[in-house]
Amino acid sequence: MPFAYAFAVDIKTVIATINQMQADGVVENYAIGGAVGATFYLEPVATLDVDIFVTFRPLPGSLLLSPGSIFEYLKTHGGIVEGEYILIAGWPVQFLPPTGLLVEEALREAVIKDVEGTPARVFTAEHLAAIALQTGRAKDKARLLQFLEASSFDLAVFQMILARHGLIEAWRKFEQQFLQD
Repeated sequence: MPFAYAFAVDIKTVIATINQMQADGVVENYAIGGAVGATFYLEPVATLDVDIFVTFRPLPGSLLLSPGSIFEYLKTHGGIVEGEYILIAGWPVQFLPPTGLLVEEALREAVIKDVEGTPARVFTAEHLAAIALQTGRAKDKARLLQFLEASSFDLAVFQMILARHGLIEAWRKFEQQFLQD
């Protein structure tokens, strides 16, 4: 499914900015996740922000990881800091570290999607669905149901991801709750 978001021009600018930040060495790797990531595979849903998962670089001479260099870079390139977000082309963008092995894998295995000629790194549909299952909020369960109804991911690949990350029991419970008559 092509990316068909109402704010495609703005998101294209966000992606171009993040790509430039990566080219300039501020971040090693990034991928779009969350609701905007899911939009590359599903019908668009309302969302307030763009979740960009990144590998943070440690501060020089320290083991601490900080998004400070990202915020400083983006402020010098027109970004406006608002709490934990930075506005890029009018979009609130949140930079998030991988929160566990599943998200680390999703970041490593992200795929390139085209947004009006601009490449964007995006979590795979299978990883987005597995993360939704793992997170388990109502909106995540709804997103997982959307993935299933749209047949927009490879169920075998999804199940392998679940097995690698100890989510088989969570999947069984989800199936019992939502997929059995």
